[in-house]
Amino acid sequence: MIRVVLVDDQMLVRSGIRGLLELTPDIRVVAEAADGLEAVAVIAAAQADVLLLDVRMPQCTGIELLRAQQGKLPPTILLTTFDDDEALFDGMRAGAKGFLLKDISLERLAEGIRSVAAGQTLFRPALTERTRASFERSTPATAPHGASLTSRETEILALMAAGFNNAEIAQALGPSEGTVKNHVSSILAKLAVRDRVRAVLRGLELGYI
Repeated sequence: MIRVVLVDDQMLVRSGIRGLLELTPDIRVVAEAADGLEAVAVIAAAQADVLLLDVRMPQCTGIELLRAQQGKLPPTILLTTFDDDEALFDGMRAGAKGFLLKDISLERLAEGIRSVAAGQTLFRPALTERTRASFERSTPATAPHGASLTSRETEILALMAAGFNNAEIAQALGPSEGTVKNHVSSILAKLAVRDRVRAVLRGLELGYI
């Protein structure tokens, strides 16, 4: 049985998600909280496998909770009613393992919980495609030596900044791990750096991230 803690400030939302998950044979909501501050004590006592965490809440938002409790929370899926690119990338950088809109089907929600409980990441290809345009709008014209990063390289650089390894980036974006490795090598060459940490720092300096 996959044990889930649900944190959302709207009681009706919590009730609806809990009721839906009760229809699954292998997932149960074992504890709930109405905001990020209350969630800390609840999560510690629940011994959950997965945390479903609302992005926007009073007192302490989901992303603020992730940042404050990095390394102490169970694998976390952020839930939101908004198509919010900024929240997506802030959540990835803060350590979230997944990001889903609240209007998804029970089947997709249950699939996501099972995937994250099994150690996978859950950034759906549709979200990735949707955010491509915002990356391109914010990407500077050129990198060092006049070589600009492609939109896919910019996506990968953002996931590198979030701490994802090549296998996790492949899971999030869809290509093979070998293809991701080739993209990372290209990013390092274009940014004229020798490792991933320096690539992220250079990407921040140039405005790619």
